[in-house]
Amino acid sequence: MSASDTRPARPRRISWPIMISALVVLALFGVFAYMLVLPDRVASTIPSALIGRQAPQTTLPAIDGMTTEQGVPMPGFDPSAFQGNISLVNVWGSWCAPCREEHPYLMELAEDPRIRIVGINYKDEPQNAIRFLRQLGNPFDAVGADRTGRTAIEWGVYGVPETFIVGPDGTIEYKHVGPISADILERKLKPEIDRVAEGGIAPSS
Repeated sequence: MSASDTRPARPRRISWPIMISALVVLALFGVFAYMLVLPDRVASTIPSALIGRQAPQTTLPAIDGMTTEQGVPMPGFDPSAFQGNISLVNVWGSWCAPCREEHPYLMELAEDPRIRIVGINYKDEPQNAIRFLRQLGNPFDAVGADRTGRTAIEWGVYGVPETFIVGPDGTIEYKHVGPISADILERKLKPEIDRVAEGGIAPSS
């Protein structure tokens, strides 16, 4: 046996590109894990430049075939109806699982006579949107079909669902990113609705 056969094998060196890629994957995993564990905290840290400003004035057509419980065609999305009302604007889609999770809380909010709930139906099929509300209940006073997603962009939407509170003068008073939960309903949305109803000043974003 030669001397070269008895030498210990040299450990393989890990290349820098592989090491960097592994670190990037670990960092992304950590971010995703944080968002899953603390979704409400992450959502609440996303500011909105629209807070304290007039709501975008883009109108949307009604969803074809959607009616109220009385069988009357459901009106579309018209920002002029914000005037004189406290409006809760909810961006949703029948394909959105978190929208299904938050829906019972929208139904609860619909019982509040001080507010009207208006929907922006985001990139959805009319028959799917109608089926969704027939199955889960319809909390909306009006729903507009945002088939292209352009209106959601004008409202500064990061993802679906999102919820806005619009004051009687058409000013956006509050924004919540992500699904409404029992905690969000009691700790954030209801106090914000109370504040707007009492004429309070919107907090800075």
